[in-house]
Amino acid sequence: MKKWSFSIVFLLTLALILSACGGNNNNSSGSPSSSNAAPASESASSDKTEGGEQKQVTLKFMGWEVSPLETESVKKGLDQFMKENPNIKVEYTTIPGGTQYIAKMQALVLGGEAPDVFFLQSDYYRDFVKRKSLLDITDRVNSEGVSEDLIDSAVTLSTVDGKYYGIESCIVAPVLYYNKDIFDKANLPYPPSDPNKALPWSDFVSLAKQLTIKNGDKVDQYGVFGMENYYMTIAEIMSNGGNWFSEDLKSSAANTPEVKEALQAISDLRRKDGVSPEGKLLTNSGMSAAQMLQTGKIAMLVDGSWALQELSHMNFKVGMAVLPKFKEAVTHGQAHLHVASANTEHPEEAWKLIKFLSSEQYQLQNVKAGLWLPNKKSLYTEEGIGKWLTAGVHPDGFKDLIPYFTESKTYPYALLSSQKIQEDTTAELDKYFLSNQSLDMTVQNIETLANKSIAQNQ
Repeated sequence: MKKWSFSIVFLLTLALILSACGGNNNNSSGSPSSSNAAPASESASSDKTEGGEQKQVTLKFMGWEVSPLETESVKKGLDQFMKENPNIKVEYTTIPGGTQYIAKMQALVLGGEAPDVFFLQSDYYRDFVKRKSLLDITDRVNSEGVSEDLIDSAVTLSTVDGKYYGIESCIVAPVLYYNKDIFDKANLPYPPSDPNKALPWSDFVSLAKQLTIKNGDKVDQYGVFGMENYYMTIAEIMSNGGNWFSEDLKSSAANTPEVKEALQAISDLRRKDGVSPEGKLLTNSGMSAAQMLQTGKIAMLVDGSWALQELSHMNFKVGMAVLPKFKEAVTHGQAHLHVASANTEHPEEAWKLIKFLSSEQYQLQNVKAGLWLPNKKSLYTEEGIGKWLTAGVHPDGFKDLIPYFTESKTYPYALLSSQKIQEDTTAELDKYFLSNQSLDMTVQNIETLANKSIAQNQ
């Protein structure tokens, strides 16, 4: 997730709206004049010939390009879907991820040109529901048994007031990666994969210090990198018994001792303990975080579970562990959703595609590759785990991590209908971590801005 200011997002969205209204119909999925999809029975009859045969239907499907490997796996799945549904052709388009993707999607929706089916970031899902931009698929999800196999966090994330407007694609969560060769050379034990043995924060700092190697004033190897990313900070805040919001999501909980203690400890890794580099190290080195871990510039990396797909293709021994803890071992889980436009002219076919994208058949290819984690109960049984746990991709001890993922807390921003809260929070954390804004002012600003947005959206 990239860090863009709200004003930039607004301007980009506006520009894209104008572009869409200017006659660019490459992603058009039908008439924008209808505010609601046709009833299922009406659509089913209209998609048949006079002889009762299925008409050929083309679905516009849009997602983002995070990596060529992910795009390749999506296309493989779509090929299989079209073989099983020969009357449905899926035209898949990718655009860059992050805020650029959501700005484009907002523009297409507002311009009446939304694709039939598309990826949607979890932290924008409720905003799209609130604007009535998504097809209600509740009856289909429940009648066809899809909801019965979803783990609890997937149900929580996918439902709004008890209704489904999309289905969470999988689980992704913050984790700790490490370079085994570095640990072996230092004769240090690997960080634990078992959440019951998670490193207390003080032990984690001590370990990071032992893994930081200096050459005079220059640091040749840092102990850890990645903790200052706002997506990762939430897990440590939760580990300390805190959260960004109250339990009822009606007010900010940023200005609390639990939040402040976690943020101070994370900041200390770089500013006080000297075990973590500044973010600009990546820019200056010309390497990704994964490459820094591979080449020994850092010994440990805090990143999302999705990074395993890339790391498993790199030529070094990667390990995977739970994050360090304050009071308890905690991570949070979420993922993008597969949704359909409320204005799609083909709701039944769009549902068939969404159902396929949430199926075990489709999910397993991405889970086996290390990109995703399952969100199905059946895939966390002994038999289910055997279908996807893959030697050479999932590191030794990965099975110990499974309770960490199945019991993950729901990503809090995914439960709110205002993405501006996340944008404001990210901006304030950048000021704290990168521009020396005081901790007290940071949490006060986050609290004020979040409460204002929550009040406006109630």
